[in-house]
Amino acid sequence: MKSGGNQMMHKGTGRVYRIVVRSELSNVYAVAFEGMEMVARDGDTVLTGRIIDQPQLYGILERINGLGLELLSVQALPDDARPSVGKDLEPEEPEL
Repeated sequence: MKSGGNQMMHKGTGRVYRIVVRSELSNVYAVAFEGMEMVARDGDTVLTGRIIDQPQLYGILERINGLGLELLSVQALPDDARPSVGKDLEPEEPEL
């Protein structure tokens, strides 16, 4: 287990993140954010997905910067959140 800053990350497991940028991006941009779900709505685009480690997160943030997009928020979601942007993320319910 590595500790960096205020957040601990278990090697190889990652965390689900929600990243919001200003501008409704078309599907052409999906290649730049491979592995992330992308939903454009209300003038913004929400990217959601499991990010394995800090270098991967910084790589995505660098792509956002390189594309000249305005970053609105980056949010690490609870450990039991599902990577789905179609609705608000909630903890998974146990299967019976």
